[in-house]
Amino acid sequence: MTLAAETVATGLFIPEGPVALADGSVLLVEVAGGRLDRVMPDGQIEVVAELGGGPNGAAIGPDGLVYVCNNGGSATCELVDGIARVGLDPARYVGGSIQVVDLADGRHRTLYRECEGIPLYGPNDIVFDATGGLWFTDMGRPMGDSHVFGGLFYAHADGNHISAARRGLLSPNGIGLSPDGGTLYWIDTFTARLWACSIRAPGLLGDDDRVVQTLPGYRMLDSMAVEADGLVCAGTIVAGGITVFDPVAGTSEHVAIDDPMVTNICFAGADRRTAWITAAGTGRLLRAEWPRPGLALAFEA
Repeated sequence: MTLAAETVATGLFIPEGPVALADGSVLLVEVAGGRLDRVMPDGQIEVVAELGGGPNGAAIGPDGLVYVCNNGGSATCELVDGIARVGLDPARYVGGSIQVVDLADGRHRTLYRECEGIPLYGPNDIVFDATGGLWFTDMGRPMGDSHVFGGLFYAHADGNHISAARRGLLSPNGIGLSPDGGTLYWIDTFTARLWACSIRAPGLLGDDDRVVQTLPGYRMLDSMAVEADGLVCAGTIVAGGITVFDPVAGTSEHVAIDDPMVTNICFAGADRRTAWITAAGTGRLLRAEWPRPGLALAFEA
């Protein structure tokens, strides 16, 4: 299946973390630009906040503020004739964090930098549950010839609690919740694998970690959104597009997009069938009609 997508905004330096707003605009982060942006329906880009580091994922919290996963920054990006040339500069790294941004004036602060005395290395993607708690992934980070492993974390929006649900994961990236809130999904990028686990209580996972599916061939997976019917949609790299997983059947379908580094998707509109897609390989924000409605998030603005 090939998706007919319209280009709404261009010139973005590794766009990620799209969040649809009620007025038809879209928030997104620029990983290599260190910014949180707001893209208006006509494609005009407004900088909401200069966050520094590498903002990588965003979500609206219970207080209407924007919560951002910041991977600390190492990525570089240059757009040449509309094609992104992405590199890595370890000297740019400032440490991982969870940040909070006020949309009204762009003021921001750091909420968490560590968990249980261990630094956050590369926070990546985020989702809020119905209680107002935030699940997020930490992808770790490369360290020369080695790699710091990542994990799954749960935190309170008031900054008073953070805990590790899983550590020692290779490359956890996208994260999402099932429609009933009882299952946590996460992506492992390097193995192109979707994982699932039951949730016993807010911040507490069961012991039934399971692989939904591992994609064949050479491709990688990025961040995700969940449909209203429970299908999981993940940005796909190399074979650019959106991979739609059926967690019940353990199968998937590839929706091709003309970009080799599709990073994320979110849903908008009254019927939640407007898909906003970040296409980082060409520095674009895309809009398309999705065949099915997306899942309403716990908190929206």
